[in-house]
Amino acid sequence: MQLQCNFLPQADGHCGWYETLPPPPPSAPLRGAVQADWVVLGAGYAGLAAARRLAELQPEASIALIDARRVGFGAAGRNSGFMVDLPHNLNSHSYTSSQEADRKIIQLCRSAIDYVRGIVQEHAIDCDWREQGKLHGAANERGAHSLEAFAKGLSALGEPYRLLDAKEMKAVTGTDFYTAGLHAPGAVLVQPAALSRGLGQTLPKNVRLFEDSPVLTIDVGKPHVLTTAQGTLSAPRLVLANNAYASSFSQLGLKGRLLPVYTYASMTRPLNPEELARLGGEESWGLIPADPLGTTVRRLANGRICIRNSFTYNPRVHADRSVLERVRRAHRKSFENRFPMLPSVEFEYTWGGALCLARNSGSVFGEIVPGVYSAVGCNGLGLTRGTSLGKLIAEYALGMDSDLLRIMLEQPQPCRNPPEPFLGLGVRSSIAWKEWTAGVEL
Repeated sequence: MQLQCNFLPQADGHCGWYETLPPPPPSAPLRGAVQADWVVLGAGYAGLAAARRLAELQPEASIALIDARRVGFGAAGRNSGFMVDLPHNLNSHSYTSSQEADRKIIQLCRSAIDYVRGIVQEHAIDCDWREQGKLHGAANERGAHSLEAFAKGLSALGEPYRLLDAKEMKAVTGTDFYTAGLHAPGAVLVQPAALSRGLGQTLPKNVRLFEDSPVLTIDVGKPHVLTTAQGTLSAPRLVLANNAYASSFSQLGLKGRLLPVYTYASMTRPLNPEELARLGGEESWGLIPADPLGTTVRRLANGRICIRNSFTYNPRVHADRSVLERVRRAHRKSFENRFPMLPSVEFEYTWGGALCLARNSGSVFGEIVPGVYSAVGCNGLGLTRGTSLGKLIAEYALGMDSDLLRIMLEQPQPCRNPPEPFLGLGVRSSIAWKEWTAGVEL
């Protein structure tokens, strides 16, 4: 069986997280014929975790990790940098679902944070790691009701939080845009591209990382053979960790189950001392909107502000220039609504990044054909859910058992989607409606 890798990561704008880092050392693309015991496709959080965990559990095995671009350049380095430890269901107006399901998600997320924290501390990875929690901000009555529902859900779970009024929100954010807020203390804020790069640069010695190596075809068999423009990579066991880019693999049952949805962000230039004084508030914070399709905001200690909103359904996993120009204008409006005291602060970067969603928030996890394992479907929780998927697929593939692995195996598989064009019409209509109902929170 041969798989065609139809969708490959594109530039999709200029990512501020990646482009504000120092240039990386030269990459090591795949060249010639290489053999390994394991090959992991995709060096995002799931792929990095899978390769590392395989290497930890099988120190004598050879593991190959391959990616079309540089580590940190793709979707893993394009998110907003929240390592979320609580339920974050984008299909729910209050981010929560049933108590039983929420408790299991919390276990998975916190285990991922613990795993990554240990790596960051051991290797002194410089990724602006901040254990300061996250804000949820409401800007209208509907958002305030969502916060009340979220708080009620957290109380039922026995999870700590603190409600904030408008004055307290301004003391943190510097803006009087938010009428109410909630602070949840367990989330970790990071520079996502720096974290990805650091994880890639500190892999165990029995992992070979091949960057700038787009895989064109995969021959599934004994062994599996991945072909690039300059070489081949053969291994008896393959881990798919390429998230939205796996959505074209119809032979593996992935096509028709996954939704490649893009979201977008813009980052300002650094604020000068006078602008920082005019803004006020705390030097670093991260805010998630009360409405899931509202605007996420990060203020960074380096003086920049990052705005993220707007969703589009992109079945070819690419955002064209006209879309980027449109969302940049939307970001400008969102920025000005929140920070009218900063009229001359321009955006320096605008970019898009792929999410891999399922309509039922499911993930493709497990052995999908002999010797091919899947860790696909992060559903907007790439840092924590992606890490859990990758770490646990390695343990699953090696026959291990644990409470966390059983929780992952209980998670639903993605449900089947309607055929095109009905799927595209439905998804785009749903996004448009939800963004409209988000109102001022967008």
